[in-house]
Amino acid sequence: MASPDLVDEWFALTREKMPALAEERGWPVRFDHCFQRILLDNAVGGPWREHIVPPAYRNAPDDLLKRALDTGRAAIEGEADLAALNRRSLEWRGKL
Repeated sequence: MASPDLVDEWFALTREKMPALAEERGWPVRFDHCFQRILLDNAVGGPWREHIVPPAYRNAPDDLLKRALDTGRAAIEGEADLAALNRRSLEWRGKL
């Protein structure tokens, strides 16, 4: 189960910071649940629901949520390509 501090950080990142930057960065998604899907899928290497019982923010182990947060921070810093991460997520889900 994720620690409360990580959950707070998760929601700040995916509900506030990333959506606020989406248009400016030209990211392919705008909504919190899309950022959450992308970050979690890439943290587990496939559709997150195959690895974590919903709700993910409550049930993800700390190390996994930290990996997802690190990926989100890297996207914000321009060190990770959010469009590529999104494509990978969609491929894993058979949506491309």
